[in-house]
Amino acid sequence: MLRLKGLTGNHTDGLNFEQTWAVIQNSLYEMHTKNASILSYEEVYRHAYKVVLKKEGEKFYHNLQKFEKKWLSKDVQTQVRQHLSPGLLVPSSANGEKTISNERRSAGEQFLGALKDAFQDHQLVMNMATDVFMYLDRVYCQDSKKPSVFSSAMMLFRDNVLRAESEEKAEPTVLEVLRMIILEQIAMDRAGSPIDSTLAKACITMLEGLYETEKETEDENLYLTCFEREYLSASRDFYEQEGANLLRDADAATYCQHTTKRIDEETDRCRSTLSETTTPKITKVLEGSLIQGKIKDVIYMSSGVPHMIDNDRLSDLELVYQLNSRIDPKKTELTQAIQHRIQEVGNRINETAHNASLPPGQSGANEGEKDQGKSKQSAEKSASQQSAAALQWVEAVLHLKDKYDRIWKESLYSDNVIQPAVYKSFTESINNFPRCSEFVSLFIDENMKKGLKDKSGPEIDKILDKAIVLIRYITDKDMFERYYKKHLCKRLLMQKSLSIENEHDMIRKMKIELGNSFVQKLENMFKDMQLSEELTANYRQRVAESGPDKRTDLSIHVLTSMTWPLETMQSFSSMLEGRSDSQCIYPPSIDRVKRGFENFYGEKHSGRQLTWMPHMGTADIRVAFPAVPGKDGPLGKDRKYDLNVSTYGMLVLMLFNELEPGASLSFDEVQARTNIGHHDLVRNLQSLAVAPKTRVLVKEPMSKDVKNTDRFFFNDKFHSNFFKIKIGVVAGNTRVEGDKERKETERRNNDSRNFAMEAAVVRIMKQRKELQHQQLVAETLSQVAAQFRPDVSMVKKRIENLIEREYLERIEGASPPAYRYLA
Repeated sequence: MLRLKGLTGNHTDGLNFEQTWAVIQNSLYEMHTKNASILSYEEVYRHAYKVVLKKEGEKFYHNLQKFEKKWLSKDVQTQVRQHLSPGLLVPSSANGEKTISNERRSAGEQFLGALKDAFQDHQLVMNMATDVFMYLDRVYCQDSKKPSVFSSAMMLFRDNVLRAESEEKAEPTVLEVLRMIILEQIAMDRAGSPIDSTLAKACITMLEGLYETEKETEDENLYLTCFEREYLSASRDFYEQEGANLLRDADAATYCQHTTKRIDEETDRCRSTLSETTTPKITKVLEGSLIQGKIKDVIYMSSGVPHMIDNDRLSDLELVYQLNSRIDPKKTELTQAIQHRIQEVGNRINETAHNASLPPGQSGANEGEKDQGKSKQSAEKSASQQSAAALQWVEAVLHLKDKYDRIWKESLYSDNVIQPAVYKSFTESINNFPRCSEFVSLFIDENMKKGLKDKSGPEIDKILDKAIVLIRYITDKDMFERYYKKHLCKRLLMQKSLSIENEHDMIRKMKIELGNSFVQKLENMFKDMQLSEELTANYRQRVAESGPDKRTDLSIHVLTSMTWPLETMQSFSSMLEGRSDSQCIYPPSIDRVKRGFENFYGEKHSGRQLTWMPHMGTADIRVAFPAVPGKDGPLGKDRKYDLNVSTYGMLVLMLFNELEPGASLSFDEVQARTNIGHHDLVRNLQSLAVAPKTRVLVKEPMSKDVKNTDRFFFNDKFHSNFFKIKIGVVAGNTRVEGDKERKETERRNNDSRNFAMEAAVVRIMKQRKELQHQQLVAETLSQVAAQFRPDVSMVKKRIENLIEREYLERIEGASPPAYRYLA
């Protein structure tokens, strides 16, 4: 288009406005009728320039408005309305279904095309007019604060085409028809029918370029005021109904997939058909209609979140997370569903472990004395079942933890809002099981003994890390420490651990997780073992140099009473009978060695007292079996075997050195000569006289049970294909504690807790001197929280106890109540 420079000089003398306007009007007509090529733009510009310069701008502006209004009203509107078929004037009842006829679709597209062309033609003409009437804009419009030629022409199009009433008053306006057709097009698009989105986009762009007032502010364009509200309202109604239908007919995964698809479709539709400014608004409509108020129903469907979790439908669960995140940053419904599922499965795991670890007598009715033998016969099997139940519980919890870790990473995007809730649920579920501390310690014990065999370094680290994860969830860490010390003690003393290096790795990991104070005693246990090796070597050197009896070799472990769990190392028999294991009677030869070591130790460490614990020891003894008269083969020859037995087993066997051939001892006689506890003696005699492969004694009458009336003989006919034989203790203490053992463990642990709480109170009061009751309770709970979580009532009892013992006193008249420390 030709760009003209402003003209100079005075060319307005004798100007006839009407003639000049007739030329300008004819030029406008030629532009509208697309004959602008015959015009001289410079001539038109000169005429417009002269009119404005002659101070006829107002009249020029008014005539221009009048011409455009007439053109738009008579020609453009008529041309557009010619494309309105009678069917288009009636709103469709199909509500966007595919049943909308092809004729209606085609008619709608023709109407959109006609309106698009009309507006674009009008824009093109007004752009040309703006150029040739430039002086009118610069002088008159600016001085009079009138809308520019182009702006006023757009408002005229709005009023005389879009909003103008037809000659038939009952017919809707062009703008109303346009809105109806575009909404129908969108409904068809939602139903899956193809539409010409470019036509709708062009008409939407037209609405965005037209405004309600001459101020032309963005929030007043016709798209926002005349279309978007209706569009959002219709969309809300559509999706409310669709959401209700989906909830009734579809499963949770289908609902989430369809909702996600709808959100993506509407986003694309705003970009390709409507305006991108509508994207957040229609998204909010979708969230309100399909998610808000419905996500809870979706989550708790039979095919909802629990089903997805149980069946590893991680992609579906991811969709639920995405939808819930749109309306709730905290993901409350989803989080609660996950927590509830963790607790459900966790309680089921706990219940299974509890039932499996019940003693056989509690799993069925008592059938009387005639079934007593069967009950005892099943005791050994029950022991292994209870131990297996402990390990299965840990494996099940770890499997559940791994499952939710994977869900958290893959489906929940490692959400830091959900993680604390999941952690809390696991903590509650694990600690709802009373034996969690014991079972976790047993899991570590089993791996240290067997589970880590033939494992690579990374595999070992992975298993130990899993153990640390379980420890992290345990709230009563003091109880776990008690069990771990007990199991570690037995591993070290009985040399059951596969690798001391693995033991040290576990200690290091626990130090990082729980702190130095937690593992200090555990580390001291290893120091005692190292010092015991050195002490044993020194003692053997002393015996080799001066000892008259070199036939007895002693390997000793000297354990610090404050470090090792000596109370838990006491045999169960001694605990029940209220007696000491060190009270057993040793043969003179063994007693001589025992006293010799005591003298040796006393020389090195004066003032220390040794307490012997024979139930924890073992002995290697050589037993000679004479030839059996009249027998051929191995029994016809003298036989010697090296037997590895418990210390109690050694004491029992050495009694038979003093008997004549064929003589016997009753159960009571054996107990009287050894002073071994009843329960431990029964177990050791079962190992020596009942187990078929290690029957070095003969019991009369022969049965699997040992009674006080039984008699025991040396078995001359014992034979084995092995020279070295290990005789384990039959039906030993179940690694899972029984009810009585557990009650005793809890009693001791409660005593330790009382001491810890009292120590914390004294530390706090010693530093603060005076303190209010609530503050003292809160600080005490805070100090012991790393070990256990006591009730407030427990702290109050310890405070009362300290007052009675005159460590504290109440401050008279203090409100609120307060205490004073007594030095």
